[in-house]
Amino acid sequence: MKFQFVLCAALVLAISPLPAQMAPSHTPGGVFATSTPELGAPAKPVARVNGAVLTNADLLREEYAIFPYANQHNGSIPKGMEPEIRKGAMQMIIFEELVYQEAERRKMSVPPAKMEQAMAQFKKQFKSPDEYQEFMKTELGGSQQLLRAKVRRSLLIDEYLKQEVQDKAIVSVAEAKAYYDKNPDKFRIPESYSIQSISIIPPDNANASQLKEARKHAEEALRQAKATKSYEEFGVLAEKISEDSYRVMMGDHKAVDKANLPPPVLQALSAMRIGQVSDLIQIENLYTVVRLNAHNPAGMKTFDQVKDSVRKQLATQKTEQLRAGLDKKLRANAKVEEL
Repeated sequence: MKFQFVLCAALVLAISPLPAQMAPSHTPGGVFATSTPELGAPAKPVARVNGAVLTNADLLREEYAIFPYANQHNGSIPKGMEPEIRKGAMQMIIFEELVYQEAERRKMSVPPAKMEQAMAQFKKQFKSPDEYQEFMKTELGGSQQLLRAKVRRSLLIDEYLKQEVQDKAIVSVAEAKAYYDKNPDKFRIPESYSIQSISIIPPDNANASQLKEARKHAEEALRQAKATKSYEEFGVLAEKISEDSYRVMMGDHKAVDKANLPPPVLQALSAMRIGQVSDLIQIENLYTVVRLNAHNPAGMKTFDQVKDSVRKQLATQKTEQLRAGLDKKLRANAKVEEL
């Protein structure tokens, strides 16, 4: 339901649960001042935005929204990640407070039906009525009024960001087509070969005897590979005798860019037919046998093939730009203090 700062202050669109989104307060002392992560100790201010106080409880909740795996780390954030996560969380709670204040300044409202729906949705996130009541008691002193204020705040932030960012970030098919036409190199398909391999790899620093033994194994592998008559037969053999990492995938490399193939392999493939198994290929001390499954000529992806991904990519870029611009605009005339 909200936009999220990623680490290193980059801005991207994300959706988070309502409890985390409700965390920052807009009243002096904070709506959640009744509890903090430190075992119920009084909340400590961490920032002021035009006089509104944001607390360490708000900040920690946002840190957990950014790093939801804290529970797997005994409720803590790994020290190496902590500074960047804290920085992103601080930016987020300040930004949301600025957005909320601007929504209030514009006298935006929440329809009653939408408010009731959000209240019901919020309650559904708890596993039981007892868990919900515990949250209400711990976080809000049992006040339904404060809960409604938090939910309203969250909905106003959502609506403002929808109007100012989300709706403006929509990319039309025509815009995507213009990008496609202007950037043909991004959609070129390089010439490639779809292959399987069986490789015999001697030990590091192999002596003459070991190299001779590897050659013997490779010749036997070649004999068996030549006897295979299908992708499946070659793949099963690769699983049994190959010593490269592709053995677990039936020796299948999928489509390999021509430019990424070792010259001896490319030379062999260039003279092969589809379904043919090569002779033994030596690359330094390694021996390999390849099966050619397809030769894919260079070409271009059609616009229909990439239309959806291009629109999504451009929308993400547009969202980041709009979000960054909005953050800068809102901060321009605001008094923001990090404490």
